[in-house]
Amino acid sequence: MSTPEQSGSTTTVIQQAMVENTDKRDTRAFLKRQVQQSLAFGTLVVLLIFFSLASPNFFTFSNIASVLLSTAVIGILALGTTFVIITGGIDLSLGTGMALCSVMTGVFITNMGLPVWLGVLGGIATGVLMGLVNGFNVTFLRLPPFIATLAMMMIAGGLALVISGVAPIYFSTSAPDFKRIALGAIIPGIPNAVLITAVLAIIAFLVLSKTLLGRYTFAIGSNEEATRLSGVNTRRWTIFVYMFAGAFTGIAGVVIASRLDSAQPQIGTGYELQAIAAVIIGGTSLLGGRGSIIGTVIGALIMSVLVNGLSILSIQTEWRNIVVGVVVLLAVFLDSLRNRQRT
Repeated sequence: MSTPEQSGSTTTVIQQAMVENTDKRDTRAFLKRQVQQSLAFGTLVVLLIFFSLASPNFFTFSNIASVLLSTAVIGILALGTTFVIITGGIDLSLGTGMALCSVMTGVFITNMGLPVWLGVLGGIATGVLMGLVNGFNVTFLRLPPFIATLAMMMIAGGLALVISGVAPIYFSTSAPDFKRIALGAIIPGIPNAVLITAVLAIIAFLVLSKTLLGRYTFAIGSNEEATRLSGVNTRRWTIFVYMFAGAFTGIAGVVIASRLDSAQPQIGTGYELQAIAAVIIGGTSLLGGRGSIIGTVIGALIMSVLVNGLSILSIQTEWRNIVVGVVVLLAVFLDSLRNRQRT
């Protein structure tokens, strides 16, 4: 018969073994994330070298600036949807939602004559409202995220066309300095859109790694039921995640409107696929529970370099779409392989 001392020592040994096992799993998971990010970064380097050798026009200052400006829009969308995908959700309304936020910014500034800063806040608030609706449909109406955001994609696209009258809204007369939001340069040589993206990436990184929202984002994606049973209001936090992502969609709408100096109601088509692909390429799992902001930034750069490089090589639009579609397919396939290894 074992004594209390022996029982206690046995329990201690078991606890130590569990801790060591957990540490090993955490170490393996950390190493896998590092390898995935290294592979993504390596892919980016290979693309840069390939397009630089294929065309002398690729690695020029003006073209690199164009790549960074394109990355700004895709990157901002991707940063927001990283949170959604980590929860195990998806957001297909990114592109048309961005167009709607762009149109609403134009309505507030040009049609209603509001100050630029107030119009910008109105555009961002439009994105937050869309996120609120998406979150409500997913949590309270229990709609699958795919269906809920697909419906929002169609609604936002229709609203953008109806509100704008199927015509661009120009800022040149009502707010001539509006384009400086994206194309100005607080830091010489660096467009403001790139600076905005960098600041948002830092904010997203800090939120994901240092706040309750980030902690619960991972927890919901890993095991929503267990998180709920532990006392977390998963519905409320899921809605917060969609609203947070919606704010990024609104900012992307403002940035692209500023870049084009107009609100184009049909501009958002296809952006959602590039943004989602950037997130997956960066190592975020479609099943939820795993992802990183650094990986998303690298993934956004890969998508921008790919699209820009194909354009520089005079590849027709339909073929560029095919290539992007293949990249999305490969990204999802690789994510599926990673998930099989986990199980």
